[in-house]
Amino acid sequence: MQEITYWVNGEFVPASKAMMPLNQRGYRLGDAVFDTERTFGGRVFRLTQHLERLARSLAYTRIAPGLSMQELGRITEETVARNQPLVEEYGDFWVTQTISRGGGPPTAPGPGFASVIMEPLLFERVAEHYTQGVPLVIPSVRASASGGLDPKVKCVSRMHLVLADIEAKTINSKALGLLLDEHGDLAEVLYGNIFVVKGGRIATPEARAILEGVTRNTTLELIRETGLPLSERRLQPYDLHTADEAFVTTTSYCLMPVGSLNGQPIGAERPGPVTRELMQGWNRLAGFDIAEQARTYAARRKAAPLAIAGMTR
Repeated sequence: MQEITYWVNGEFVPASKAMMPLNQRGYRLGDAVFDTERTFGGRVFRLTQHLERLARSLAYTRIAPGLSMQELGRITEETVARNQPLVEEYGDFWVTQTISRGGGPPTAPGPGFASVIMEPLLFERVAEHYTQGVPLVIPSVRASASGGLDPKVKCVSRMHLVLADIEAKTINSKALGLLLDEHGDLAEVLYGNIFVVKGGRIATPEARAILEGVTRNTTLELIRETGLPLSERRLQPYDLHTADEAFVTTTSYCLMPVGSLNGQPIGAERPGPVTRELMQGWNRLAGFDIAEQARTYAARRKAAPLAIAGMTR
């Protein structure tokens, strides 16, 4: 079996041979930023927009990447090309660029350390959500509080999200955590964004205190094409509980309906009509039926569990 190929600080290497010095600040302190895309049919979707966000994260954290975003884009495309023979076997991939401030003492970091890795999308974990809706659980962990690190920065330190995920899945093993902000308003779902639909009107939390997802912004474009009323505003759990329908957007799985919140069903049908229309919009962008791809690969992996050469998950 061919291994997945990574690019690690200047070299293309098999995943099992990838190494990083343990004095890297990204490893020791979470002093690193990253961005992640997905592929559609082996092609990276909206790479430019993701790299623009990565550049903003680098500027905010004052990390010197050691290469331009144009160079990183070319490296990313080359990494994807080298893994193209694996597309039929694995389906599509996450593609992640990570840049650490470097190694050395905390007060004197060395040159930056960069990598581009690819991982198969775990379709088997989400395939049923496209038709049944993803269950949401509100954990006790809150989204990044104002006054700390700006949530628009995509930094490696994601401990609050990890703890939120553990708590949500303790309640429901299939759930996605929905984080509130310090005011008790809806902030974001784990690694994604939340939208509610009521009376044909769509609303989503304002971008002031969330990570502005590229998938979120793409979905906003699709909504504007429909002509449906759209607002970005403060939303409370009440607004989700009483919604006609709701959906989440994530880089990995694009757009999925919400099935329930804390065990209470959302809406009369899943997906609802607005969600279905937007799912079709995403299918047009991908060039295929995204939910059907997930079901196909989930069925394959049920028969033959995913084995990733050189990696363990």
